[in-house]
Order: sequence, then C-alpha cells, then structure tokens
Amino acid sequence: MPAVLRRARSRRGKLADAPQVSASEAKNSFGRVLDRVAREGRVAITKHDQPCAVLISIDEYRALVGAEAVTLDTLSDEFDALFERMQEPGVAAAMQKAFALTPAQLGRAAIKAAAPTTARRAAAKRVHRARG
Repeated sequence: MPAVLRRARSRRGKLADAPQVSASEAKNSFGRVLDRVAREGRVAITKHDQPCAVLISIDEYRALVGAEAVTLDTLSDEFDALFERMQEPGVAAAMQKAFALTPAQLGRAAIKAAAPTTARRAAAKRVHRARG
C-alpha cells in the first residue's frame, strides 16, 4: 500500500505526517485503509493528488470532540464572567475611556490585559489535561 507522506495539521495545530492513499485505493482496499488508520491515527484520502478528506481513528475523534467541549465550556465560562463584570457600576465610563485611547495607548493596555491571570492559567491547565 504505497503512500506519500505529506504535512498536515494535528488537532493542536502542529504539523504532523499524514499518510495518503488515493480515493480509488481507499474504495478498493477499505479494510487495509482502516487497519492503517487504527495503527497511525489518520490517513488522508486524495483525489487527483490533492487531499480531499481525512479518515481518523476513534481515539483521534474522541480527543477532538473532548477538546472542543472543554474549549467551548471554558469560553462560555469566560464570557459569562466578562458579561457579569460589565454589569458593575462604572464599567460604562471605563468603556468610553477605552474607546477614547490612541492606538499606541490601546496597544499598551492590550498587552497589559493579556498578561496571564490565575483564572486563565487554571483554564489553560484544564484544556491541557483534557487533551491528554
């Protein structure tokens, strides 16, 4: 079963090798392709030498679904906390002040705000643990 190794992105955005098989080969030798997916985690299926689909193992699928759920839960929690803070007195005045900043001032404020906080570190750890 010949395959050309090409670079593909993993679920974490890193480059990873993905063996490729043609659509015809996948159709004619589906059992062997499934065996390869079980061994290697993923196989890219090509049409006219261009990747058109990726067949992934059940473990890869579960990892993708689990990581997505944790990420959505984390984002939802962060949004809820932000929305709650925006309801506090004085926030409207602070927002008006923020919109009056120059681009340079806004850039400095963004860098300062992006500094890791305890809550962000805890959320990042939860995501990291969920991804295994």
